[in-house]
Amino acid sequence: MIKRNIPNSLTCCNLICGCIATGCAFYGQYHYAVLIIIIGAVFDFFDGMVARALKVSSDIGKELDSLADVVTFGVAPSTIIFYLFHEVHCPEMLLPIKSVLPYTAFLMAAFSALRLAKFNLDERQHQQFIGLPTPANALFWGSLVLGEHAFLVSLKFNAVFLFLFMLLFCMLLVSEVPMLALKFKNFSWADNKEKYVFLIGCVPLLFLGYSALAAIIVWYVAVSIAFPRIVKS
Repeated sequence: MIKRNIPNSLTCCNLICGCIATGCAFYGQYHYAVLIIIIGAVFDFFDGMVARALKVSSDIGKELDSLADVVTFGVAPSTIIFYLFHEVHCPEMLLPIKSVLPYTAFLMAAFSALRLAKFNLDERQHQQFIGLPTPANALFWGSLVLGEHAFLVSLKFNAVFLFLFMLLFCMLLVSEVPMLALKFKNFSWADNKEKYVFLIGCVPLLFLGYSALAAIIVWYVAVSIAFPRIVKS
C-alpha cells in the first residue's frame, strides 16, 4: 500500500510547489516563484521514474500528474506574466483596457491544460514531443523574467509585445511541431546529430546567468524546427 502511493506523493509535492509558486508570483516574488517551479519540475521528473521502477504505474497517477502539471507549469507561469503585465509600460492607446490586460495572462494556463490533455491522448508522443512541453514553457518565462526584468519594464518594451509574445508561446504549446526528445538509442552522429547540435549550442548559453534557461529553450525550439522529424500517426 505504501509503495503504491510513493509516486503519487511525489506528484502531490509537485502540485504543492505549483500552488506555492503561484502565491509567490502574485506578490511579485519572482525569484522564489521560479525556484519553486524548478523544485516542482524535479518532483515531476522523478514521480514517473519511481512509478516505473516500483512497477506501480496507474491511471490515477497519470491523471494526477496532469493536474499537478497544469498548476505548476500552467497557472504558476501565467501568474508570473500576470504580475509582469502590471509592471510593463502600457502604450497610451491601451490605457482604457490597462486594468484588463493582466488577466489575459491566464490564456497561458488554458493552453497548458490543452497541451497536457493532448499529450495524454496522443499516441505519437511516446517517443517524442509534439508542441512545446509545459515544463519548458514555464522555465522559459521564469528565466526570462529573472534575467531580463530591467529590459521588460523599460520603455523599449511594452504590454503589446508581452501579449503577442505570450500568444506565440501559447501557440507553440499546442502546435504540431515535433520537438526534440533527448533520448539516445545509440551515440552515432548520423542518428543523433540534432541532439549533439543542441547540446553543443547549450554550452555558451549557460553563461548568460538568469537568462540561460530562456535562451536554451529558444535554442531548443530553433533546433527542433531546423531538424524536422517525421511524426507517425
